[in-house]
Amino acid sequence: MKEYEVVHEIFNQCSNNQMRDVFIEEVPIEDLEQYVVSRHQGERDFSYEREDLADGTVIYHVNTSGLLQRYTFTEI
Repeated sequence: MKEYEVVHEIFNQCSNNQMRDVFIEEVPIEDLEQYVVSRHQGERDFSYEREDLADGTVIYHVNTSGLLQRYTFTEI
């Protein structure tokens, strides 16, 4: 099992507030996709897209009923 730094960003939908919620943690993860899906079980209209960067970073772009979120995984 690999250990990752996970940056979870939740983008604010308010037009006058450009800030976003950002959560950072170090987590041992066996399967990145399973990790992301398990965080959103039971949410309506859940979809995601994976992006692999050249440096090994993996980004999941998540949409849950119009709320945009991003998970960035960097192996430690």
